[in-house]
Amino acid sequence: MYPFISLFGKQISTYTIMATIGILISGYLACRLVRKKGYNDNDMIMLLLIAALGVYLGGHILYGITNINKLYLLIIHIGNTPNIETLFEAIMDIFGGSVFYGGLIGGMVAGYIYIKKKKLQYNIFADIATIIIPLFHFFGRIGCFLVGCCFGVESHIGFTFENSPLEVANHVHRFPIQLVEATYNLCLFIILYNLLKRSKLKGKLLGLYLILYPVGRFIFEFFRGDEYRGFLFGLSTSQIISIILLFIGIYILTKKEKNSSSK
Repeated sequence: MYPFISLFGKQISTYTIMATIGILISGYLACRLVRKKGYNDNDMIMLLLIAALGVYLGGHILYGITNINKLYLLIIHIGNTPNIETLFEAIMDIFGGSVFYGGLIGGMVAGYIYIKKKKLQYNIFADIATIIIPLFHFFGRIGCFLVGCCFGVESHIGFTFENSPLEVANHVHRFPIQLVEATYNLCLFIILYNLLKRSKLKGKLLGLYLILYPVGRFIFEFFRGDEYRGFLFGLSTSQIISIILLFIGIYILTKKEKNSSSK
């Protein structure tokens, strides 16, 4: 589609643009909601920054795990006493990309630790942080479509990419799975946002999200055409993680809280 646009004489990734828009809108909404609940939005900003660090690290770590077969390249480079440049190239070949589920898990862990460490009101901050996950993901998947990554299988229904940085995606009519997932994430955001506004499932919205998104993602994986993400027992890495997160979501949603605050 349109992986880059020219702005002030520079080539800027459309994914970066969409991700930036997603960050700004999601961050603004989160701060606005937490203020309406009577809490300090500085705490929410810090929570989102800490969670973002977890997202960054988690996404790259899981990408590296899915490329563990390339670890031998790094071992060879180290064994041959490489210079810094070649060593960096080997590391980037293994950990240079990012996987959404790795980012999600990393962000949840980092966010949970920060909430507990700062003794923030979990029901408020966790619920608000949860609803902006699918909102940001919506913009991210639009970015994926524009760039041509995370592409779908060959299909009579869809689009043909001509200038995606991923050459394997080009010149083939592909199912627009990125747009399907973007729409699904937008629907999840609307559902979670309305539950938050109606004060339903307080402190449980993360559990609901971890049920609804993994179910959708498990299905979407059958329509993905980028098969480099790793497979186990006929399932992709993301499908295996979807199953695990689904059970975690059920546990969170059904767990009975003791002396939980309803504020």
